[in-house]
Amino acid sequence: QVQLVESGGGSAQAGGALRLSCSIFGVNHMSVCMGWFRQAPGQERESAANIDGPGRSTYADSAKGRFTISRDDANNTLYLQMNMLKPEDTGTYYCVRAATRFSPCSIRPGDYDYWGQGIQVTVSS
Repeated sequence: QVQLVESGGGSAQAGGALRLSCSIFGVNHMSVCMGWFRQAPGQERESAANIDGPGRSTYADSAKGRFTISRDDANNTLYLQMNMLKPEDTGTYYCVRAATRFSPCSIRPGDYDYWGQGIQVTVSS
């Protein structure tokens, strides 16, 4: 059974940094689309960043230049390094993984089969 477990969230000041980690259990490869969605209070979930099998990454416009998605294939772990944080980055962040290979990665929540439980990120001004 595939299980995604996020860690590393918390609180930060505007301009600060946080690094999210997602440990992925029950898989033997990392060659499908994976990513991070976020949901601010009262808003829909949106894709913040994703990475495909060959390692190509894409970002939401609001995350470009500040966030970096990466993965450690040997340890089945996905990361999101978030720098220059802004109050509007506040929300619940979800690690996601697709069950099948497709490219480019989708930004639609419904295209991802596995979700973590979510982790809170709060950025204060």
